[in-house]
Amino acid sequence: METTTLTAETVTLVEGAAHNPAEPRHFMRIKPVRRRVRVLRDGAVLADSTAAVRLLEVGRDLYDPVIYFPRDDVTDALKKNAHSTHCPLKGDAVYFDLPGMSGGIVAEKIAWSYETPLDFASELAGLVAFYGDAVTVEEAPL
Repeated sequence: METTTLTAETVTLVEGAAHNPAEPRHFMRIKPVRRRVRVLRDGAVLADSTAAVRLLEVGRDLYDPVIYFPRDDVTDALKKNAHSTHCPLKGDAVYFDLPGMSGGIVAEKIAWSYETPLDFASELAGLVAFYGDAVTVEEAPL
């Protein structure tokens, strides 16, 4: 059985996108969000930014867009947990829990960040994203 190795020469690349060198059909595009974006959980504001970016990614599927926020625009209440994962396109992700007022955890793994992303994902350094099913995301005109 013959196998075919995909390369950038055999796959049409998306202009302005970062492609996974080992699998060029896995790619992402990061675009500025030209709106004010807020993240809320039970009425509490977890992030509020006019400098967020939207990541669009294609891998084994067409993934839902994800908004990433500058760390300075995210609440300090988030606490890093021990969970981590690896993405061949973005690098190693760390995850954050949202603690409650009494010290317990209100939401586990509510957000994540690529603190030291791979070179071709360097735009994600210092940014934090939230799981859309755990929060409310509001976008409004500037």
